[in-house]
Amino acid sequence: MDAGALPPFPLNAWYAAAWDHEVKRELLPRTICNQKIVFWRRSDGSVAAVEDACWHRLLPLSMGRLDGDDVVCGYHGLAFDGHGRCTRMPSQERLNPSACVRSFPAVQKHRFVWVWPGDPALADPALVPDLHWNDDPEWAGDGRVIHVNCDYRLVIDNLMDLTHETFVHHSSIGNAAVAETPFVTTHGDRLATVTRWMTDIDPPPFWRAQLGKPGNVDRWQIIRFEAPCTIAIDVGVAPAGTGAPDGDRSQGVNGYVLNTITPETNGTCHYFWAFARNYRLHDQRLTTELREGVATIFREDELVLEAQQKAIDANPGRPFYNLSIDAGSMWARRLIDRMIARELPPAAQQAAE
Repeated sequence: MDAGALPPFPLNAWYAAAWDHEVKRELLPRTICNQKIVFWRRSDGSVAAVEDACWHRLLPLSMGRLDGDDVVCGYHGLAFDGHGRCTRMPSQERLNPSACVRSFPAVQKHRFVWVWPGDPALADPALVPDLHWNDDPEWAGDGRVIHVNCDYRLVIDNLMDLTHETFVHHSSIGNAAVAETPFVTTHGDRLATVTRWMTDIDPPPFWRAQLGKPGNVDRWQIIRFEAPCTIAIDVGVAPAGTGAPDGDRSQGVNGYVLNTITPETNGTCHYFWAFARNYRLHDQRLTTELREGVATIFREDELVLEAQQKAIDANPGRPFYNLSIDAGSMWARRLIDRMIARELPPAAQQAAE
């Protein structure tokens, strides 16, 4: 099987469905991996996630209402609990035993609600991607979700190759050093890492403001990809020559750009991001300023990615060409394809190899 014929995403994985504050005691519909799901928070605070289609006539359950911990269909009043079981039917005492909707494993961790759209028997909470900086008391930050009209893998490509900062974000976080400095790529079964150190350089405007000190800096970008869709980027600057490349970052400022991208459909995605920092932890004004500033930077990415997707759609079958700077994104795509292939029937797995 040609890799291009593989399904676009694995299903046996945890995907961010929402920020934790988005899931309330009300119905939240969201499409995840081409599956329409409705979320709500039970009275005990746990999250329920079921197929957003009533068993009876397929009306989206999200058009209904909550009654206690059950969702009630807005068409004929059938009620379903968070496990998808029908608990009430109109005008009859005996429930049809086949009346149920699919439920999805859901957990809350690192300020996100995660959902598992694949085989529920494989949904191990220990496999939730590591974004602990998002709720670690030693770090402070905030973020948002962006709906992007592009294949989720284009966002991953964008994050795994930060040389685009030189050209797309030159007024904020980019300068010539990003594109000119060599990097090192490593990989494992589910992880890929791109490490770039830029020593004794003039910092771009964003990092000069964060450091608050004059002079050249040593700057780092360490990109960690966790298949299929999560990227944590260790970033920062320190005054040049103060030991950061050797492990002493005490004179600098350090942040993590946290990203997890959830396929919505084959050509759209939910892009969850946050920026966490380890300095001025209690400065809420700075947290807000950084969130808004990073949102402006990511808007520049969004414009590029959506234009790229339009060009892809207008030129079906036209190949991508890779440069050395694409090493990280190429490994990320290989790891995603391996996850997808493992979900295929055995004969199809052999064809995909």
